[in-house]
Amino acid sequence: MLDQNDDIHPLFAGAPRTTEFKKLRKRIVRMTQEAINQYGMIEKDARWLVCLSGGKDSYTMLAVLHELKFRGLLPVDILACNLDQGQPNFPATVLPAFLEKMGVPHRIEYKDTYSIVVDKVPAGRTFCSLCSRLRRGNLYRVAREEGCSAVVLGHHRDDILETFFMNLFHGGKLATMPPKLLNEEGDLFVYRPLAHVAEVDCEKFASAMNYPIIPCDLCGSQDGLQRQQVKQIIDGWEASSPGRRQIMFNALANSRPSHLLDTEIFDFMGLKRKTDQIDVNSDDIPSLR
Repeated sequence: MLDQNDDIHPLFAGAPRTTEFKKLRKRIVRMTQEAINQYGMIEKDARWLVCLSGGKDSYTMLAVLHELKFRGLLPVDILACNLDQGQPNFPATVLPAFLEKMGVPHRIEYKDTYSIVVDKVPAGRTFCSLCSRLRRGNLYRVAREEGCSAVVLGHHRDDILETFFMNLFHGGKLATMPPKLLNEEGDLFVYRPLAHVAEVDCEKFASAMNYPIIPCDLCGSQDGLQRQQVKQIIDGWEASSPGRRQIMFNALANSRPSHLLDTEIFDFMGLKRKTDQIDVNSDDIPSLR
């Protein structure tokens, strides 16, 4: 059964009325609100540039942010934005038509970064890194032109976890995509409100809503990417031990600098032992940090 009432927003017109979908929608909304509140993403009189690629994640983000706004839980102005990067066969009319139909305020920006990427990246190498930097720079520019305080991206829990392992395996560092980031110039925030949402939930939601998904021809479809390799590793762990993905994600919010090796975030040199007399005959169980 389909819900014919678009009482929240046209983005939800025709939403399935099944119990399963209602639970899914409620879970995504709850986790998005949780991330927004936990990481302090709401500013007074804020204007968000919500980036829409045409993938399942950004569609899900756009819909959920509008639901939160409708419910009075997100007092910000939303401007959707798609950056058309000039990829071959990119369906340039899909997103403008969709956003017009849904009544979503938007800006479509055309900037041919594809030609730059093809020219600069050696044959056989993936485009992702340079493509991402060029895209981010243009989105920052658009955000400033539109008077926005934040650029809002659709990265979800699995993206964040995969990035952590990519940095661990290939970059030799413990770092990932944070839910909230201040750009290098210090004038714009970067938000990831889907930080707690699972990729599979985004896929189920966008599929159930029949949003017009646009595949990525520049990065996600290329074979041999580091991210795809990491994803396969994590999928294997999850298959052999269900729930492992969420446990690893939880660890990202439960770090202990004193139990790592980075002297920049913990003062090992400043550790001092007690010089008081200790009762060696005490029956108390030692406290392990």
